[in-house]
Amino acid sequence: VFLQTLIKCSVLTKIHIVFDCMFVFTVFTGSSAVTPVFVQKGKDVTLDVMKDGFHELDVVLWRFNINSILVRFVPGKEPIVSDVYTGRVEFPQKKYSVTLKNLQESDSGVYTAQLIGSAETQTVGEHKVTVQGRFVNTETLINTPVSPVKLTVDSVSSSSDSCNLTVTCSTQDSDITSRVTCDTTTCHQEGGESSKVTTSGASLRLYLVNSTINCNHSNQVSWTNDTKETGQACLLPPGKNQRDWTDLSSNHW
Repeated sequence: VFLQTLIKCSVLTKIHIVFDCMFVFTVFTGSSAVTPVFVQKGKDVTLDVMKDGFHELDVVLWRFNINSILVRFVPGKEPIVSDVYTGRVEFPQKKYSVTLKNLQESDSGVYTAQLIGSAETQTVGEHKVTVQGRFVNTETLINTPVSPVKLTVDSVSSSSDSCNLTVTCSTQDSDITSRVTCDTTTCHQEGGESSKVTTSGASLRLYLVNSTINCNHSNQVSWTNDTKETGQACLLPPGKNQRDWTDLSSNHW
């Protein structure tokens, strides 16, 4: 009962509180179906919600790869576009739909529409957008399995209270390198998730989930994945000015 009352009050009286509360208190429900979309570099894409019958006080968010907010639809206000997308977003006639202009390869990823209700957050639209730098036959992409990936640790630098990793996610024709930094309890990836479209038109992603580094290669019909635990990658014999990093996974989140 407390959960429902808290979030409902936030929607009615102070809308922006919803965005802070939902990460901790709300329950995510809705369809897990993802619509694949292929877009040529420099072109536009329109993202539609897959639901009708919205209520007057509904709040809708469009997110990019979950972590970044693209736009907020708040009752009684004009749509609020995040600074990073200023000048690149238009609003077609269909309610809660958005058009993202001049797509670049860095815009490849999953765009999710979330309905913030009084008791739960519901997914009402999800599109996996692949931005292609050149013309690719989508029929060939859809019927061709992706090649395996390999996640390698290029370098490790550790001290008594930190561990710095340089890692590379690679496939036959592409690779991504990123840096992961851990302290005694948490890890973060510099710059957040890294992704690119391979020459075959598939998606290559390097990202951190809790204490696990993920390397993923995928298209619409297949995917390959390789992972490494930061606690193992940072492992050092305990000694002066060093620490045993094997407990990182259990301490992290």
